[in-house]
This record gives sequence, C-alpha cells and structure tokens, in this order.
Amino acid sequence: MLKPIAIATAISGTLDILFAMILTVAFGRHIGDMLRFVASGPIPAAINMGATGAFLGLIVHFALMAVMATALMLLIRWKPERLETPIRTGIAFGVLTYFAMNWVVVPLRFGAPLPPKTLSIVTQLFAHVVLVGIPMPFVAARYLRPRTAE
Repeated sequence: MLKPIAIATAISGTLDILFAMILTVAFGRHIGDMLRFVASGPIPAAINMGATGAFLGLIVHFALMAVMATALMLLIRWKPERLETPIRTGIAFGVLTYFAMNWVVVPLRFGAPLPPKTLSIVTQLFAHVVLVGIPMPFVAARYLRPRTAE
C-alpha cells in the first residue's frame, strides 16, 4: 500500500502546493512566507527561519498530504466498493478533508475565525476537492483494485 500512498501524495501534494503558490503570488505575497506559515503549524519558529523555514513548509505540506492519502487508501481497503465511484468518493473525501483542515485543525492551531471568508471557502474547497480528493481515488483504483482472473 506504500506505492499508491506515495504516488497519491506526490500528485495531489504537487497540484495543491502549486495552486497555493499561484494564489500567493496573485495576492501579492511571497511564496517563502506562505511556506514558512505552513511550517509554523508544527514548528512555530519556522516563521523566522528563512529558506530553511520555507523548505520545512514543503515537508510539512507533503507530510499532511501523506496523512490524507493514507487515510483514503485505508478507507478504500476497508470499503473497496468506493472504487466503483471514484469521482463521488473523491468529492466526499475532499469535502471531508476541507472541513477537517479549515474548520478544525487551522482554527485550533492558529485561532482562525469561523466561518472562514467566502474567498477562502471557495479556493480551499476547490483545492481539497479537485486537486486532492478527486486524483487520489484514481491512484487507488490503479493500485488497489482487486485483480480479476482472466
């Protein structure tokens, strides 16, 4: 199960961080600052660590994505029928991860106000559903679908 977790982490993690970078630049902010903020979740001092803090942000981002990929692969191992509807599974998983991150994890760690701003809801739902949730079940289908004897 490590291979599909690694592949799903790489694909969804890359799509998501590229989207975050595009949004960061579009809003006139610096990518390094965004990455240091990501790292500051588990490592508060990362905010002041320059390039090292930004690199830690990438590590933290991909570690979180690996947790998400692992959760989905375990769900699919438990309920393989989820592979029959990968888009529906991906949408549901994306919505679940959106709420977990943006309504629980981020507010608990950073004291972010609830509800989030509308723009944040739209961009984060897009990222979690389209860039994270939907690709992962297709990776799972490739590697975890039971083989049929021919």
